[in-house]
Amino acid sequence: MPQPTPGQPPLYLGTWDCAKKTVSKEGVLGLYKGMSAPLIGVTPMYAVCFLGFSIGKKIQQRTPEEQLNYRQLFQAGMVSGVFTTSIMTPGERVKCLLQIQHASGTAQATYSGPVDCIKKLYAEGGIRSIYKGTAATLLRDVPASGMYFMTYEWLQHVLTPEGKSRSDLSAWRTLFAGGMAGIFNWMVAIPPDVLKSRLQTAPEGTYPNGIRDVFRQLMKEEGILALYKGATPVMIRAFPANAACFLGYEVAMKVLNWITPNL
Repeated sequence: MPQPTPGQPPLYLGTWDCAKKTVSKEGVLGLYKGMSAPLIGVTPMYAVCFLGFSIGKKIQQRTPEEQLNYRQLFQAGMVSGVFTTSIMTPGERVKCLLQIQHASGTAQATYSGPVDCIKKLYAEGGIRSIYKGTAATLLRDVPASGMYFMTYEWLQHVLTPEGKSRSDLSAWRTLFAGGMAGIFNWMVAIPPDVLKSRLQTAPEGTYPNGIRDVFRQLMKEEGILALYKGATPVMIRAFPANAACFLGYEVAMKVLNWITPNL
């Protein structure tokens, strides 16, 4: 969201005010601005995410049957965060730009959609412009992914009845573990995500030293609580989205193990 000029109130007073003004100005579809880019990237992103976690576990295991401790699971999750950055960075850049282009109050949209946005970014600064915010995305996703997978594995262990295996867990317990993993993931990710979004949506040259300049300006002008702007809608989304993600993963693994048991 653009910063208000001195003496002017902020564009939105909070989550619900933002939702009301968006629907009033752009209709219900305005709530889905910037959805195409993450929607296109979500399937390969999660495939790479779980692949990265699997690789992170394997490079720490001495034998395929070795059970990792929670620190090692956190480290495996961090590997996953590195893997997904190549997909997440351009998708996040496009999504953020599409979402804020009407916030300044101008009637004419800068970008007509994700493809137009990518074309214009490439024309302005080449592939580097499309991948602006890569370091900031790493800063967000590496520790957050570690927390994500460690929390899920921990809750799977806690929720497994004594004498049974995690494959016996009900869908409801899997949904709970996945949803809480999403909550813990975003508890770690929100501050760097705020910095990343401001960096990716700022005009070229605004922050010559990257995310360090974003952090210094934000601390000076708004204080530490600004790092948690947008926490409410993120948390509202985090539980159901990640609950469904992990349930889908567990079902997919069971189906694949049934189809190809020796793979």
